[in-house]
Amino acid sequence: MPSSRISEEITFRKLEALLAFMETGNLAKAAEALEVSTVSVHRALHSLEEGMRCALFRHEGRNLLPTEAAHVLADVARDVLKSMAEGIRETREAAGYSADQLKIGSLYSLTIRTVPQVVIGIKTRRPDLQAELVLGSNADLLYKLKQGAIDAALTGMPEPDPEIESIPLFEDDIFFAAPADSRFARMEAIDLRLCRDEPFVSLGEGFVTSSGFMEAFRIADFTPNIVMKVGDIFSLMNLVGGGIGYTLLPGRVRDMAAGNIALIPLTAEFDMKQTIGLSFLRRRERDPNLLALAAVCRMTRIAR
Repeated sequence: MPSSRISEEITFRKLEALLAFMETGNLAKAAEALEVSTVSVHRALHSLEEGMRCALFRHEGRNLLPTEAAHVLADVARDVLKSMAEGIRETREAAGYSADQLKIGSLYSLTIRTVPQVVIGIKTRRPDLQAELVLGSNADLLYKLKQGAIDAALTGMPEPDPEIESIPLFEDDIFFAAPADSRFARMEAIDLRLCRDEPFVSLGEGFVTSSGFMEAFRIADFTPNIVMKVGDIFSLMNLVGGGIGYTLLPGRVRDMAAGNIALIPLTAEFDMKQTIGLSFLRRRERDPNLLALAAVCRMTRIAR
């Protein structure tokens, strides 16, 4: 056996027992500090001697006294345990586990109300945690989540995935969006089949609102005349307000649409909803930061 190999009898737990004994001076106090039995401490010390292949203690009556070798090993053990604890912390931070920063991905539309509520909630629960926001489409955020570029994502509920845990938060109705002075703005509900010859604007592929948009027109049995696509929902709203075209929008943007855009319900056959949820990797489901984020999101759901 090479001399560099360390005996399997030498473990972190046994080194902790050694330090507890050296610092308290007797087996009973060491056992109390470690919340184990006296017999367990005695066995750990005896096992360390076997692993070291030298005497670490000598008996004087009922007393167990450390040798010079025990003092040397204790000094090394302090450094080893400290280095390992620091290494575990750094490893977890590199993996995003319980780090002091949390990267949250979000759809643009959720920055109006949901994201501010979540950020305030997480700062209340974990004041030292720095939250960073990353915006994008559903597809983009789920890709970044799997790549480890973000810690969690607030998106439309994704398709079932063995790697991802998703918690539904709330449902949002989908509306027909038209300029406030449009003839459609005065209607109680919109039948999309009556809009076959109208111009439309939409989000690019990968956005949950975009996929819902295409599904609605599949039901209406025609391909909409899309005159322009954009990469965020606020630009989309500006195009509608400017009279470039019509679109479909989730109800959560209503506060931003006040004034120059009207959101009109769709008729029953086109009634659609979006389910918004929080997603994170299953392997990180016990991360304290993600547990706190999930708790905040559930409260945000209740508060809506």
